[in-house]
Amino acid sequence: MCPAGQDTDPAGTGGADTDAAFSALLEDSAEELYDSAPCGSLSTLMDGVIAKINATLLDWLGLERSQVVGRMRFTDLLTVGGRLYHETHFAPLLRLRGEISGIALELKAADGRMPVLVSSVVKHDGGGEPLLIRTTVFDARDRRAYEEELLHRRQAADEARREAEQAREEAEEARRQAEADRARLTDALAVLQQSLLPSSLPAVPGLEAASYYHAASPDRLGGDFYDLFPIDGARWGFFLGDVCGKGPQAAAVTSLTRYTLRAAALHDHDPVAALTTLNTVLHERYSGGDPRYCTAVFGVLVADPVTGRTDIRLASGGHPPALILRADGRAEYLPTPGGLLIGIVPDAPFTAASTTLEPGDTLLLYTDGLTEARTGANRALYGDEALRAFAAERAPARPGEVIAALTGLLESFGEGLDDDTALLALGVPGTSPGHGPATTRRS
Repeated sequence: MCPAGQDTDPAGTGGADTDAAFSALLEDSAEELYDSAPCGSLSTLMDGVIAKINATLLDWLGLERSQVVGRMRFTDLLTVGGRLYHETHFAPLLRLRGEISGIALELKAADGRMPVLVSSVVKHDGGGEPLLIRTTVFDARDRRAYEEELLHRRQAADEARREAEQAREEAEEARRQAEADRARLTDALAVLQQSLLPSSLPAVPGLEAASYYHAASPDRLGGDFYDLFPIDGARWGFFLGDVCGKGPQAAAVTSLTRYTLRAAALHDHDPVAALTTLNTVLHERYSGGDPRYCTAVFGVLVADPVTGRTDIRLASGGHPPALILRADGRAEYLPTPGGLLIGIVPDAPFTAASTTLEPGDTLLLYTDGLTEARTGANRALYGDEALRAFAAERAPARPGEVIAALTGLLESFGEGLDDDTALLALGVPGTSPGHGPATTRRS
């Protein structure tokens, strides 16, 4: 706290020193302040002749005062573009308004073109007549550089946006094209897949039949196959199998297998002979650097509409055994042990088995996509015993009922079903006369 009547001196200096500093500043004359101002300044007559100019502007222009005052007009200091703008815009607006500010022009400076911002005002006499024009010129080089940099960045950003938009449009077009190509491929594969399977199963006197095919992927041809066809007036052939691999190569093997088995059955209806013929064809065709093989069950059935019984003889080549759902509620496998994969070796042995379907019995053939499906949190294989138990819970059941139940089971596996699956069920009608229509289902 200071004693009463005394001034504080926060700078730590005496009041006399402060007054001396201000006095030194005030010693600058108005002319000196005008001449050395940080901006350019000039006065012109109404016709534009320069009457006065400060040193700052002369320094920018690289001119002497004697070269300018009374000898040059303001427009002589401007570039060609600046003069044109002055005559068409600046001067008319100044005459109209009496003042104008912040107009961008360019001077012919000592080191080239110099961007400036110009403000002018008309001075009038006591009678209101214009006497002269006072003009202030501000250096806009830093501002111009900033604006150019800003413009460059904006142009770069616009170009980046255009490129990004073009890339997005190209990516979208590529996506649409890929989707269209995939749709065409899916349609083509579906048509080709259908050509490898019967469109429907034929009606067999004294027998019911149903089938189902699940394709694991719409983008790849599957290798599972089945068929039911007449051999002669009394016999019918049937088969179901699985070709190794996927795609066009597997489809080619599937087509060859189907037609070979059909032709072999017409030549010799013994199931072992049919599989032997197929083994020979596959081994000779694919014994080089790209071996192909398959598993299959081939059978011949003779249905007796009078007794209601159907005799079946079949042979297996490395395929899961057939499952029979009996009319008395049992479900049992028909053993076919020892059969080798078809096409692996030139002289493969095949196992034959025989059975009789009584009224109410159903024979089920399936590929390993069913039993090798992954289930539960630990993704364990579904397995043969689970399938037998599933069938026993539903026996007796007609072929259509068996296929419907298994279709639901396959759907319940979700992503655990990662392989193609083919099902073929053949059964003798129970107590009801006649037989129902054959059914074929696909997913």
